[in-house]
Amino acid sequence: MGQHTAAGLDDLTVFLARLTALLLRSSGEGAYAIQRAVGTSAQAFGGQASLVLVPDAAVLTVTAADGSTRTVSVHGFPEVFRLDQVAALKPFLADVEAGGLGVSEADRRLARIDAAPVPYPWWLKFLGVLLFSLGFAPLVQRTWYEIATTAALGAVAAALVVAAVRAPRLSKILPLVVAAVISVVTIELFASDPAHGGPVLLMLPALFYFVPGDFLSASTTELAVGLITTGAIRLVYSTFLLVQLYLGVLLGIFITGTPARALFDTAAHADLPLWAMFLAGVAFTAGTILAFAIPYRFFWILLVLVYATVGVQSLFTLVVRETGGTFVAAVVLAATANLLDRNPAAPPRLILILPGFFTLTVGSLGMRGLTTLAGGYRIEGFQDLQKLVTIVTAIAIGLVVGIALTHKRTTPRATATASPTATSAA
Repeated sequence: MGQHTAAGLDDLTVFLARLTALLLRSSGEGAYAIQRAVGTSAQAFGGQASLVLVPDAAVLTVTAADGSTRTVSVHGFPEVFRLDQVAALKPFLADVEAGGLGVSEADRRLARIDAAPVPYPWWLKFLGVLLFSLGFAPLVQRTWYEIATTAALGAVAAALVVAAVRAPRLSKILPLVVAAVISVVTIELFASDPAHGGPVLLMLPALFYFVPGDFLSASTTELAVGLITTGAIRLVYSTFLLVQLYLGVLLGIFITGTPARALFDTAAHADLPLWAMFLAGVAFTAGTILAFAIPYRFFWILLVLVYATVGVQSLFTLVVRETGGTFVAAVVLAATANLLDRNPAAPPRLILILPGFFTLTVGSLGMRGLTTLAGGYRIEGFQDLQKLVTIVTAIAIGLVVGIALTHKRTTPRATATASPTATSAA
């Protein structure tokens, strides 16, 4: 790693605080890499840094080359909706490590990344959320009716997502509002015939954008690697998001006067050909790129990872059942992403993992379990919730194993002295 001219305490603190805030905001898949990135950047400028982390904040202690020290608090709400910034951070951090930048220039470049506008206009965001839902629909029910229903419901959800960008108050309760609207529309227009599948299964693809499967797995991964505080808090927040969706669906039931027993999740008979499943992967990947602001140049590599994840999961499910197949798919996905991430031209590991991870469909099990319980189907509901716990653990442990198997032994680890919760696991 290259070394810059030693930076003064004020300039180094400003730069590291900005970096920590941006990393926090892009930590929807886990906070375990933040300490390493901040610590390595501090060392490049002749200083040291330690962090005490929670998912939406950090206490940053900076020590300059002359031994002077400063402690600041940094805040950043975790999400995965601006992955263009994550993509820009990878080459930037590589330049910082390589040397040749002064801390002032590094801070100016980081400020440009932080202030960069969203790369896609609102109508592409709308299209992305719609394609994201359509691509997921065949994984819920392999029927043409599911596709047609999702096209209508996904458009409603996408319109509300775009509206929330300009209405911050709506964004605070967006999962609840979207779930209530989708529930009413589904019950009134699409759920009259049980042969088309249960109402919950018809709703799920349109709500999948809001299901916190990424947060659930990230929280479990953080717990598995010893980040107890961040993992526990993120788990509580994930549960809160699921409960919002659950309450929204129930509101739709109450508004329409529909009996709760209507919330069954029996699947319809599959009539979708295999070629449609192939196209669903294309739609899903394109939707992920547009919905989460991923640079479009990464489309092909992400598409391959989506197909590979689904293929590995399907193949090993035949051999070791669903939990085993999901675990193996998570290991393969994490290991592949970790290896590809070593290439400077490749997307960051988070972007490589995210689309393939979504296909493992963990979060939807929680919503299905809660709504099925509300419908009075206790056995089926608890079965879904039990499967949720099992699958989310399998995914989290699989990701940890995959990363551990491909970890660079020569890569130095940045450790924190302030708290065990700040230890890096990347």
